[in-house]
Amino acid sequence: MARPKPKTFDKQRSVAENRRARFDYSIEDKFEAGLALQGTEVKALRAGEASIAESYAEVRDGQVWLINANIPEFSHGNRNNHEPRRPRKLLLHGREIDRLFGAVDRKGMTLVPLSIYFNGQGRAKVELALAKGKQAHDKRQSIKERDWKRDKARLMRENR
Repeated sequence: MARPKPKTFDKQRSVAENRRARFDYSIEDKFEAGLALQGTEVKALRAGEASIAESYAEVRDGQVWLINANIPEFSHGNRNNHEPRRPRKLLLHGREIDRLFGAVDRKGMTLVPLSIYFNGQGRAKVELALAKGKQAHDKRQSIKERDWKRDKARLMRENR
């Protein structure tokens, strides 16, 4: 019998975050995907060196690929060091891939990586979001809400 999946992702140690994604996109659904990495990539991630600020994911030939993620070369690597911006395969179940492909194809949504982290078992994972791009007026509205929350918290602290 299959073990039930946890509701929230078991993030032990975060390596890279895409903070801009939550501002630029309205996030509909989140997925946890494994990363197919080479040896020196894992070492570079464990050193805390990665950037997913301008990366995205796409479905090609029934597989999901992480495009434009930067994992720099490992400092003590030899001639077998990896390419920093190579496409990396994301490991998902077939049902999840079909669902992502349908949403991207029909609804015009985007696959955006939110973070790269190591889970409790020490495996590198990507938190992948199915998102829709925000318009300029939506971004202004989220800025207003963020400012209002900050002002409200400040007023509450002053009135104690």
